[in-house]
Amino acid sequence: MRKALKPESELQAQVEDGLGGMKEKDRDFIEIRLRSEFADSLNLDAALEAELTTANRWDYLLGHRPSQKVVALEPHSGKSDEVSVVIAKHEAARQQLQAHLQPQATIVDWLWVSPQVRFADTESVRRRLDQRGIRFVGTRVLRKHLPLAIK
Repeated sequence: MRKALKPESELQAQVEDGLGGMKEKDRDFIEIRLRSEFADSLNLDAALEAELTTANRWDYLLGHRPSQKVVALEPHSGKSDEVSVVIAKHEAARQQLQAHLQPQATIVDWLWVSPQVRFADTESVRRRLDQRGIRFVGTRVLRKHLPLAIK
């Protein structure tokens, strides 16, 4: 995560080692065996809150050590009426991060995780999310949801 941010970005100071940037309750959304694979993390929501109090904000950016990639994680209610909210958070985060990310840096995956899944039309929801590059992963982030390590 630190390497993806510009050295002068004020977000640098808020990046924490491991999953330290995540609220403790939200760490449960990541399979326990995978938690040590994250080099660092940023609570993007908290970092941007003072500047963007009423804006949509994505929750977390995670530096995945094995792949050297950044993964965005959004723990959010998994109901059909929340799809638009998650999409709005994604669009806002992409804009908000433009001034902070290194030119070559990208967020390789935008993952949405939820404690409960209640989609009326799952196919329609997945199609809307796929069109925007967001992947709903269910109730927990598993190995299959993470980028492959660089070979």
